Amino acid sequence: METEEFWRKIREEKALSPALRAELVRVYGERGRKAIDALDKGRVMKFRDFIVVRGSSGDYVVEEEFCTCQDYLYRGGCCWHILAVRLATLCDTFLTVDEWYQEKWKGKG
Repeated sequence: METEEFWRKIREEKALSPALRAELVRVYGERGRKAIDALDKGRVMKFRDFIVVRGSSGDYVVEEEFCTCQDYLYRGGCCWHILAVRLATLCDTFLTVDEWYQEKWKGKG
């Protein structure tokens, strides 16, 4: 399946069927597997100001096609955090947090 067709199917179905999960891993490899895991474990959080993905070594802010993780900053392109946010957006499976994430930066959260 082509990448565009894959994302179109998720947009239409608004869910990650077993077949789409397998396709995500086939297309994106380990990054796809990690994105699915983050979604399943509720680690994609929608704060009032940012969308944050909790990774194994910290929290990463994702804005559109940008991520604060080292993989994205050094390699560029699509990291697993961006994939997880895309999936959460299309499937509406965020963990909603009624707080300002930037307050955590200031030590108030």
